[in-house]
Amino acid sequence: MEELNSKAYLKTLANTKMPFGKYKGYYLIDIPEYYLLWYKQKGFPKNKLGLQMQEILELKVNGLEDIIRPLKNS
Repeated sequence: MEELNSKAYLKTLANTKMPFGKYKGYYLIDIPEYYLLWYKQKGFPKNKLGLQMQEILELKVNGLEDIIRPLKNS
C-alpha cells in the first residue's frame, strides 16, 4: 500500500467516493465526522474502503481536512 503521506495516495484518498449507504456518491472527505464515528463503533469494513474511512476520520479528528480538500478532482 502506498504511504499515507505520498501525494498520489492522498489524491486517491481525496477522490474516493462512498459506494453505498446514506452517503452513497459522496467523497469520503465530505462525509460528516459523526457518521464516520458511528461507523467506527459499528466496525469499519475489513477492506481498502474501511482503511480509507479510518484515515479520513483521523484527518477530520485532527483538523487536517484541508490537506485533502484541494486534491479533490485534481
